[in-house]
Amino acid sequence: MAPSGPGSSARRRCRRVLYWIPVVFITLLLGWSYYAYAIQLCIVSMENTGEQVVCLMAYHLLFAMFVWSYWKTIFTLPMNPSKEFHLSYAEKELLEREPRGEAHQEVLRRAAKDLPIYTRTMSGAIRYCDRCQLIKPDRCHHCSVCDKCILKMDHHCPWVNNCVGFSNYKFFLLFLAYSLLYCLFIAATDLQYFIKFWTNGLPDTQAKFHIMFLFFAAAMFSVSLSSLFGYHCWLVSKNKSTLEAFRSPVFRHGTDKNGFSLGFSKNMRQVFGDEKKYWLLPVFSSLGDGCSFPTCLVNQDPEQPSTPAGLSSTAKNPENHQFPAKPLRESQSHLLTDSQSWTESSTNPGKCKAGMSNPALTMENET
Repeated sequence: MAPSGPGSSARRRCRRVLYWIPVVFITLLLGWSYYAYAIQLCIVSMENTGEQVVCLMAYHLLFAMFVWSYWKTIFTLPMNPSKEFHLSYAEKELLEREPRGEAHQEVLRRAAKDLPIYTRTMSGAIRYCDRCQLIKPDRCHHCSVCDKCILKMDHHCPWVNNCVGFSNYKFFLLFLAYSLLYCLFIAATDLQYFIKFWTNGLPDTQAKFHIMFLFFAAAMFSVSLSSLFGYHCWLVSKNKSTLEAFRSPVFRHGTDKNGFSLGFSKNMRQVFGDEKKYWLLPVFSSLGDGCSFPTCLVNQDPEQPSTPAGLSSTAKNPENHQFPAKPLRESQSHLLTDSQSWTESSTNPGKCKAGMSNPALTMENET
């Protein structure tokens, strides 16, 4: 651990304050957009009462959903690995006391033998975090900003001053969706008044400048948000995180970019849940516990050589994906209730068996 003192703690506090600057900027921009649209455009500039009512009602609905999802993304705490993944006090003592080598391998082998860990480091070692002193669950990464291991970490977003991961990824997607709809709605309803500004069709008041800048801001944010939202929709459809899109997860048989993909429908349900009535609301409905995830991979014979980067036949055909026969918790059962798959796995245990047994492990520090 890094040494701490009065100087380092003061620097950390200063960094925490600076990290809130993007959030304050978005909040101020949102507050100004409310004043410019609701007051200057709808109330001051619109002459048709029906148009005012319709625009204000639709605007406030989008505004409320935007603020709600943004709030949830910011203030939902990222989830950290559960106690099963932390080393015991005795195991920590062994790691600190013994020289690196077989002793470290044996400690990690004992600690990880009952954990549902399928991913490895690039060298095939157990993914271990020296900083948090735990074995990393699948899709978990250490955030250098938060200084914690985050379950299913996607990225650290400065615009929400929070890690986007398992606990708030749905909220982040809804934040992108509602912010995009918010900007598109403003740009569409403000367009005719923006044109009037350039044709001198508006009275010479301060409202005309709010209308002009409001359209420019909404149009520019619409372009950037549409590309970002589209990218994350693609990630959801493939069951990938941003980190996994840039660096594919490594399994025992090698790198597999589609290792966690279960098919479009199940990929969507893993993020949004089974109950569609909650899909558009920023309430938590994702499936699972964040520590274990179904995988489409099938165990290879440990005695056979691994295939470094080849995809298995089940990975190529998403409709024939097999699921882990023993997830860590029953909370993953929503994605595992395929009676046909379970029947086949029970009658042919060698055909659909997840990689619960770990191969020979080597110690590698990875943060």
